[in-house]
Amino acid sequence: MAHFAKMYNDKVVEVIVISNEVCDDLPFPESEPLGQAFIASIDIAGEWLQTSYNNNFRKQYAGIGYTYDANLGEYGAFIEPQPYPSWVLNSDNDWFAPVAKPKGYFTWNESTLSWDATIVK
Repeated sequence: MAHFAKMYNDKVVEVIVISNEVCDDLPFPESEPLGQAFIASIDIAGEWLQTSYNNNFRKQYAGIGYTYDANLGEYGAFIEPQPYPSWVLNSDNDWFAPVAKPKGYFTWNESTLSWDATIVK
């Protein structure tokens, strides 16, 4: 199956699945314009970008709320939403806490900017 993300102001607002046959079973990036043409032909408006369910291109699978940065990689990249205001993107465009996570079960506490131990039952 081919997956396409609807973009609005560089944000993913919807993700749909279409048959690989619509894309002539071609690999990305050749499949993208065929999928876009099919989506337009069934009167679904918007800007649509192909995304990879297996993270084979554009960094990772696009989910609702993700942003798209056309300047990352050969075909751009989808970046997940920032989980907390204090977290920053690293050089791989993954979000990281300002304090390294200890080993074990911890959850981030934004108010103290620290990791709290989590009790596992």
